Amino acid sequence: MASLTINGRQYDLDVPDNMPLLWVIRDVVGMKGTKFGCGMAQCGACTVHIDGAATRSCVTPVSAVTGEVKTIEAMAEDPIGKKVQQAWLDLGVAQCGYCQGGQIMNATGLLNNNPKPSSQEIIDAMAGNICRCGTYNRILAAVERAASEEGQV
Repeated sequence: MASLTINGRQYDLDVPDNMPLLWVIRDVVGMKGTKFGCGMAQCGACTVHIDGAATRSCVTPVSAVTGEVKTIEAMAEDPIGKKVQQAWLDLGVAQCGYCQGGQIMNATGLLNNNPKPSSQEIIDAMAGNICRCGTYNRILAAVERAASEEGQV
């Protein structure tokens, strides 16, 4: 039995302790925004926040989750997540869109911890998120835009 808070809602779930958080979110709770990519924490498509920290849900057993989980579905209500999503739209970052939820979660986690990162800090922080369409320049520009708008409402 696992008790989780996901996007502000409490869930008491009858799942195995070693079940990856990704499958709890997608298959048990039914939130499909968090994607399966590689299953080895290498691509970042499965990124969620646990207590604000960007975390790869594909390798995180549900028994290890002790804080609040936020998924891409909650980012429209997160002040920084909202700015990141708007920058993504303004700059047309997404092509296929598959990795974008994980990209946005990672970028939001970065800006939560470092509101004014340098370009190199953004590149370093985002390096673990793979975009097969190769929109890395637009991703960098979108994170820079969201950071430059950090203090604005």
